[in-house]
Amino acid sequence: MDTKEILKKVRKIEIKTRRLSDHIFSGEYHSSFKGRGMTFSEVRKYQFGDDVRAIDWNVTARYNEPYIKVFEEERELTMMLMVDVSGSELFGTTKQFKKDTITEIAATLAFSATQNNDKVGLILFSDEIELFIPPKKGKTHVLRIIRELIEFHPKSKKTDVSGALKYLSNVIKKKAIVFVLSDFMDEGYDQTLKIVGKKHDVTGIRIYDKKEMEIPNLGIVPMVDAETGETMLVNTSSKRVRTQYKANYLRMIDYYDKSFSRSGAGTISTRIDGSYVKKLLGYFKQKGA
Repeated sequence: MDTKEILKKVRKIEIKTRRLSDHIFSGEYHSSFKGRGMTFSEVRKYQFGDDVRAIDWNVTARYNEPYIKVFEEERELTMMLMVDVSGSELFGTTKQFKKDTITEIAATLAFSATQNNDKVGLILFSDEIELFIPPKKGKTHVLRIIRELIEFHPKSKKTDVSGALKYLSNVIKKKAIVFVLSDFMDEGYDQTLKIVGKKHDVTGIRIYDKKEMEIPNLGIVPMVDAETGETMLVNTSSKRVRTQYKANYLRMIDYYDKSFSRSGAGTISTRIDGSYVKKLLGYFKQKGA
């Protein structure tokens, strides 16, 4: 893809997703996440009716009369987009791949944050950290993020959600709004997610294709594992093979749902041929209620 084609695609995604974020999500995003944290502002003399738990005992001792700490809502937040760029994201049986839907959702979220003057950062991950863009404000920064989502070529095709979450904890010290966008064809990340969920406001967004859950009966066919590159002959006419495949798929989805639920994180699941707009809007409304 040459530079002209990339810029054209960036512009197309910007027009679509910015309109969504401007007219639909900015208000819902604001009510869902704004004002969650409280930051210290000043101290003042205690007044009748003030909460005694807010008394600053050091200042009170110094002046020999009660002073309280005054807090204000944190108006500036940081959004981190954690995007799975492993091989399985290049799958889709409809008009686009999972990767394309992920890019649109990430762009919509980024523009929603920008509307509220928040910083946005990006982590692209496979089974390693492929790219880290530190949080920053502004439209130019968001357009760079979109460009990377479109044109980035990962070194690895495998997935390690746990490793990506550990990296997030190391580089983002202040509480952030974190969206993990993936098909979650991985396990073993529940404990890391619990730790990250205590510090950050985490939401998992699972993007999937309607044909992923089951293998059709096509006889003996060669299949390529998108994440290992291994090709094997699979007897799809075998009911046992089809049942095992479906059971394995459902196990990973169950693991995703339970892991995020137990860590106190939110979840959204959206099909690539479905409306992610409705899913995001419904989630924001529920979260802000």
